[in-house]
Amino acid sequence: MTQQPEPRSGFGALQARIRAVRERIAAAERRFGRSPGSVRLLAVSKTQPVPQLQAAWEAGLRSFGESYYQEAEDKMQALAGLEIEWHFIGPIQSNKTRGIAQHFHWVHSVDREKIARRLDTQRPGHLPPLQVCLQVNIDREPTKAGCLPEAVDALARYVSRCERLQLRGLMAIPAPTTDFGRQRAAFARLRTLAERLQAQGLGLDTLSMGMSADLEAAIAEGATIVRVGTALFGPREPHPADARGAGDPG
Repeated sequence: MTQQPEPRSGFGALQARIRAVRERIAAAERRFGRSPGSVRLLAVSKTQPVPQLQAAWEAGLRSFGESYYQEAEDKMQALAGLEIEWHFIGPIQSNKTRGIAQHFHWVHSVDREKIARRLDTQRPGHLPPLQVCLQVNIDREPTKAGCLPEAVDALARYVSRCERLQLRGLMAIPAPTTDFGRQRAAFARLRTLAERLQAQGLGLDTLSMGMSADLEAAIAEGATIVRVGTALFGPREPHPADARGAGDPG
């Protein structure tokens, strides 16, 4: 008798979590008058092992968010045969910009002109422009990365002039709270900033905001990408860099 392969451990549970997150997104779209399918799911895959990403891809996910370049590079090599859209969502060190510019499709965490300039000059000419969101420290937290709200206009104008970057929108990680009204208020401040830039003629179409604990509030205020990790993959071990308050928990 032919021996049947054993089911992979946890794959069914992963499928169920992905389905549950997609259902949350769809329900929030309906509740807050958003068009069906107008909110993209970005899987925060940092610290997750390659087999977990492989399983998530097989379960239908195609966009993955990474925060640590060396870890991401190893995953990209291991999964090179899969069609994956890679998003860099963590704080950017100057000595990592070349690799990010060469290997990622999106960067959500540009927060100063120096980083934008390096990404622009280091983006290979044969690749499409790097898709960029500016990270805003919307609650002015001293431990969070991101430019301050009053600095967004100048940074957006600079990025819009970069030949190898395409300015897409804004990203934020508000101060954590379980109060739905306070969650919405923080996301509304980011949306207002984006609307101000749009009024200046900058073609923003992306609000990268909302994670596992607050994606409904983000969708209510116009999120087009939600970055979800814990609700997809379960709790994760903290990365040393997260101790500095720089990580995107998802």
